[in-house]
Amino acid sequence: MKFKSPTLASNLASMINGKVIGQDIALEGMNEIHRVTPGDLIFVDHPKYYYKALESEATGILINENVDPPEGKVLILCEEPFTAFNRLLYFFEPFELSAGNISPEANIGKDCNIHPTAYIAPGVTIGDNCIVHPNVCIYSNTRLGNNVVIQANTVIGSNGFYYKKRENLHERLHSAGSVIIGDHVEIGALCSIDKGVTSPTSIGQGTVIDNQVHIGHDTLIGSMCLFAAQVGIAGCVTIGNNVTLWGQVGVPSDITIGDRAVLLGQSAPSKSLEGGKTYFGSPAGEARLKMRELMLIKKIPEIIEKLK
Repeated sequence: MKFKSPTLASNLASMINGKVIGQDIALEGMNEIHRVTPGDLIFVDHPKYYYKALESEATGILINENVDPPEGKVLILCEEPFTAFNRLLYFFEPFELSAGNISPEANIGKDCNIHPTAYIAPGVTIGDNCIVHPNVCIYSNTRLGNNVVIQANTVIGSNGFYYKKRENLHERLHSAGSVIIGDHVEIGALCSIDKGVTSPTSIGQGTVIDNQVHIGHDTLIGSMCLFAAQVGIAGCVTIGNNVTLWGQVGVPSDITIGDRAVLLGQSAPSKSLEGGKTYFGSPAGEARLKMRELMLIKKIPEIIEKLK
């Protein structure tokens, strides 16, 4: 999430009762560490991740430990970085609902067919020749390209699944990012696509998504992909072009799947996968090897009998 104009770290610190450590640098925006770019402010609240945060591309870091800032960076010391980061997100990107089904602040292109029961929030942009079926919900900061089809009861731009466990509750990190959907994308019924926490969740041109598919926050999906029903993709995943995920594939957070990879039904990778190969199993491996493993496992009782 970028600020409308660069903001000094001292101004941000004053909003959260924080203390600036180092040079008072102007920051350009806020980001989650998996998608951070130079000029961004991130947060870190556990010693295990201090080094990763301090050595990241972030220019500003909300932190709960008084340490020396690396060269070219500014620290903002505060007691609860997660809560402070949340407060800033709500200030710069407050949640807003439309009073009616289709907000007058939405920008809708030519020759679109939008069912009257659909909900279109303020700040939504829809391209030309799009079809939005009954009970679709499109939240703010969503941008649809041209010739996009969204089937009934799908939700686009819902909050990311990002929480901090407290003693009596789970504190949710406010989602201030967006969803960007390319041209000629088709999304099935009962799907849910979370907006990014601080950056876009994106789906590339020509990708087709079946029913009951979930895509987590800040996930980047390439063009011409094909996802079958009940696929579940966690947050901060990067998926290349022409990737096929068959039914009930589950993808954990923060991994990359290369171009033209195929995951067979009910597979679940545990790490990043190279493109151009077919995978199967949980944890997923190359399909031929995994199938051979299953065949050998079936022979174990026979082998045991021979050893008696």
